Amino acid sequence: MPLAHALMTSLLEKPSSGYDLARRFDKSIGFFWRATHQQIYRELARMEAAGWIDSMAAPDGGRTRKRVYRVRDAGRDELLSWAGTRTEPSDLRDDLMVRLRADAAIGPLGLQPELARRAALHAQKLAAYRAIEARDFPSGGTAPPLSREAALQRHILRLGVRYEQGWLDWTREALQLLAHWDGATAADLPSP
Repeated sequence: MPLAHALMTSLLEKPSSGYDLARRFDKSIGFFWRATHQQIYRELARMEAAGWIDSMAAPDGGRTRKRVYRVRDAGRDELLSWAGTRTEPSDLRDDLMVRLRADAAIGPLGLQPELARRAALHAQKLAAYRAIEARDFPSGGTAPPLSREAALQRHILRLGVRYEQGWLDWTREALQLLAHWDGATAADLPSP
């Protein structure tokens, strides 16, 4: 139940309404664990039924049906238990790899536009990660030392930066290979 654990982690950082949690999720954990707002609301209901979280009316004087969620002791225990279990790394599963294998097997399939599109998407996400790092973790002599929590958050962000940079480099290399073998021009390659 990784979504439940991701949500409890976020709620431990800050009790939130479902709406605020979904917005925060999109801007942090959502970079490496995707969930729609509907999935988040359904999971919150399941977690509350399981006794892992509870909710109370938002302090808006009852003008809305908004609820604020927080993690209960049972949820904290569940998160601790889950965090201590072993998991296997995720396998790479991307249909682009199959397309490239098909290209190798049956000849040029014109994959350059898709590779260029993917490179652009990875460059865009890489820029977003770097902007987050610059905003949340400024470097330089005047930056205060990071807390344990912030250091771990930055370390996770750095994996995202490396991941996107790796994919960007790989897609550019694939485009260069296809250009070499298929006679594509430099215009087919995305700019650095």
